Amino acid sequence: MQLFKLKTRLHEFNSFMQFAKEFDLGPNDLVITNEFLFTPFMKPLNLSCHYIMQEKYGLGEPSDEMMNSILKDVQNINYDRIIAVGGGTVIDISKLFVLKDVDDVCDAFERKIPIVKDKQLIIIPTTCGTGSEVTNISIAELKSKHTKLGLADDALLADEAVLIPELLKGLPFRFYAASAIDALIHAVESYLSPKATAYSQLFSKESIRISLDIFRNIAMQGEEYRFTRLRDMLIASNYAGIAFGNAGVGAIHALSYPLGGTYHVPHGEANYQFFTKVLHVYQQKKPGGDIIELNQILADGLHVSTYNVYEQLDYILGRMLPKKTLREYGMTESDIETFTANVEKTQQRLLANNYVAFAREDIRGIFRELY
Repeated sequence: MQLFKLKTRLHEFNSFMQFAKEFDLGPNDLVITNEFLFTPFMKPLNLSCHYIMQEKYGLGEPSDEMMNSILKDVQNINYDRIIAVGGGTVIDISKLFVLKDVDDVCDAFERKIPIVKDKQLIIIPTTCGTGSEVTNISIAELKSKHTKLGLADDALLADEAVLIPELLKGLPFRFYAASAIDALIHAVESYLSPKATAYSQLFSKESIRISLDIFRNIAMQGEEYRFTRLRDMLIASNYAGIAFGNAGVGAIHALSYPLGGTYHVPHGEANYQFFTKVLHVYQQKKPGGDIIELNQILADGLHVSTYNVYEQLDYILGRMLPKKTLREYGMTESDIETFTANVEKTQQRLLANNYVAFAREDIRGIFRELY
């Protein structure tokens, strides 16, 4: 049994300029990023890299259309390394660009072509939630199928992951909150995963501890508090990504995908809607086991008892990002059955990683209650 893996090398720099000098960026590098990051951090350095501004190909979550459009524009560029500087969208796109002979990313997500790595990949996250700099998965909306799919393969792992806290300074609070909560969800789901080990749970626990301490202080002191803990939140996200990369996630992610794919709800925010409700169902179906330890970890981090820990968790997270009913995103009552069938059909990889097995009635019941 494999206990732990981390193939990606980790680095930290105080500035993008330090990173660029250390990694000797130049004409053989393709940088995928956003204009709001390029202008202050990269443009002044006059580097001879090739640049792609992701937002010119579409806004929001990554999609097959977005990725395929970029593929066409870079097919005549010679580059050896791909450098992703951005949030989840930029990172998920960049991972597909390391693969050999990809003309349509749908073929890769549906595994119709061999998944073979052909380029080096360096990832610099500018949000604090995905942990994608150390995971082997890319997630995209396949618009023709009205859902999101994940491609999980070690070919997508970054060769180098670089943490630069200054790049988080311009992140609006709402995006910070959604991504930071997503990091907590990764840590919690990976802690409860049947594939979790004592090694992966170390990273999960520390990520939860750091995250909850930051969230409690934001609730008490206001959103400006986050600027004093940018490095800590970036590390918490990275820890969660390491745990997630080893143990995986489950039902929270599985149920969020049709909501995100159909109504274009950002990934972290979509996960957040299902977070504590899935934990409640886990608690009801299997009150013993790792969930006892998880509840104590959450209670310690929130400074409450385990008796009402999920309610307190909802309260603290709600101070950062108020939770909505699913109908507020546009979901209809008829979607309850449609989404249930979608999850059963397309998300078995995640459902197999649940803390406890979900029947169709469990999935339907969660959608109905949150609707």
